[in-house]
Amino acid sequence: MSTTTVVKPEIIAEYKIHDKDTGSSEVQVALLTARINHLTEHLRTHRKDFHSRRGLLQMASRRRKLLDYLKRHNLPKYNELLQKLSLRR
Repeated sequence: MSTTTVVKPEIIAEYKIHDKDTGSSEVQVALLTARINHLTEHLRTHRKDFHSRRGLLQMASRRRKLLDYLKRHNLPKYNELLQKLSLRR
């Protein structure tokens, strides 16, 4: 998932549950993961960009909260999403 830009329609199409789904937990986690990966690459070259680092930490905590919600409500979907996005937990 090392793309140079975040392509929202492709990510939404891959992780949506039904046709009009744009905001389910799975889609939100996938979008946040793409943005986090993109911003991590930016911070590797711009080490002193502390404003972007703060945004990265906020996105990571938002993704963590969404994953905790998904784990509480739908454990099989949570495990499948972790495998698909290759997250460590």
